Amino acid sequence: MTADIEIAPGAVIRDDELVENFIRSSGPGGQNVNKVATAVQLRFDARNAPGLSEYVRERTIKLAGQRATKDGVIVIEAGRFRTQEQNRADARARLTALVAKAAEPPPKPRKKTRPSKGAVERRLKTKAGRSTVKKLRGKVESD
Repeated sequence: MTADIEIAPGAVIRDDELVENFIRSSGPGGQNVNKVATAVQLRFDARNAPGLSEYVRERTIKLAGQRATKDGVIVIEAGRFRTQEQNRADARARLTALVAKAAEPPPKPRKKTRPSKGAVERRLKTKAGRSTVKKLRGKVESD
């Protein structure tokens, strides 16, 4: 088994917090797909995980969306590959990416800015100039 997964400061997933169930996959595998349980269903109880800070815990459940149950358990199913090992690694990588994204600090809110008075005047002046040029493109009258 692997050791603890350190994702970011305030976000560590212990190996004993992960529950894996192997199920039959609908993906590639030929006749073997009907006999061998190669897909993995990874369960992680994010709500009760001691390795996550409160902020990371709430954001992880929010980002998980439909993959999170009402109890705060995140369920990730991986069945892209033909082997249990690859699907297991894929599921863990997806969980790690989800928690890493939740651990990122939120972006700074945008400050509203207004154009300067001079910039507004210059814009209106160029618009008026273009308007004049276009008005002068009318038909030429002959004498």
